[in-house]
Amino acid sequence: MASYKQPCIHCGTYIEPDSRFCPSCQSQSPFGYLCPACLRPIQKGQSICSACGRPLFTACPVCGKQTFVQEKCEQCGASLMIRCQNPRCGVLQFFENTKCTACGKKIKSIKK
Repeated sequence: MASYKQPCIHCGTYIEPDSRFCPSCQSQSPFGYLCPACLRPIQKGQSICSACGRPLFTACPVCGKQTFVQEKCEQCGASLMIRCQNPRCGVLQFFENTKCTACGKKIKSIKK
């Protein structure tokens, strides 16, 4: 059965519908947005996650302006992701997460 490619919502590259990452922009959520705390699907513009209650707008650590919780700041384009310090994991995490959503290890805060 043929499967039609779908566009990544971040860059528009057409990729397989079962893809977990976009090969062009490296997005971890190419077909929708996920809550950074509980990884449930969310809609852009929602104020809180309906599953866990996490606020979905935050201040960018680079420019300080409000942005939706996604992979890059809407204002300055800076990445909002950090890599889990666990050498066996290394999965990208939202910068405000205190625990890795993949391995569960505590994420050390990075001093700037």
